[in-house]
Amino acid sequence: MFIDSHCHLDRIDLKPYHNDFDAFVQDAHAKQIEHMLCIGIDLESYPAMLALVEPYPDISLSVGVHPNVTDGKDPSVDELMQLAGHEKVIAIGETGLDYFRSEGDLEWQHQRFRNHIRVAKTLNKPLIIHTREAGHDSLDVLKAEGADQVGGIIHCFTEDWAYAEKALDLNFFISFSGIVTFKNAQAIKDVAQKVPADRFLIETDSPYLAPVPYRGKPNYPTYVRHVAEHIAELRNTSVDEIAELSRNNFYRLFALQ
Repeated sequence: MFIDSHCHLDRIDLKPYHNDFDAFVQDAHAKQIEHMLCIGIDLESYPAMLALVEPYPDISLSVGVHPNVTDGKDPSVDELMQLAGHEKVIAIGETGLDYFRSEGDLEWQHQRFRNHIRVAKTLNKPLIIHTREAGHDSLDVLKAEGADQVGGIIHCFTEDWAYAEKALDLNFFISFSGIVTFKNAQAIKDVAQKVPADRFLIETDSPYLAPVPYRGKPNYPTYVRHVAEHIAELRNTSVDEIAELSRNNFYRLFALQ
């Protein structure tokens, strides 16, 4: 059984399921998807996302505002605390730094990141970290704010092994998306070979970043199998082993049964 540790279920294309979310969930179960972590990226869409997934015990939530979101409400610590108190919320984020899409004075992005970390520490919930072209600054903020107290996930990992080691030292797990299946992703493949067996996860980031052989097409949580298959090849082991290891790691990180 597989766990998709990072997906955006309120954004996937349901047309193949006749716009029936329940039909999608049942198909995911049939294809051995045991649990999905649906990730929040802004406050405006969060209520609808919660309503969509609340009936399903095998779908958990995170709450947070993505570092690139600029046209919505910037969350206060108190607002995040209130939303994150819901029983389905097991993580804070996604949060972090992104210098690829945002320019100029980014102190607001840093402050938003720090607020998320403070909420995570107060509630003792792991963080979901997004970082793009801001890798070392992201680690510096995590270290300065004591994020190692709660740890979490460096999601959609795109850095090298030296970076991975620093993230691991800060009590973070490394999560691999469909990018690891791309031919030009050698540095990420190297990390997937070296990361300790008890410190990695797999994800889709669906509906984005579909793995080979679906690259460029809409992504679905069921495609996490292709991520697992590729990592199994890199580590010279079985898909079942990768599925079990990542599953156990997920439940241990989030203290779930």
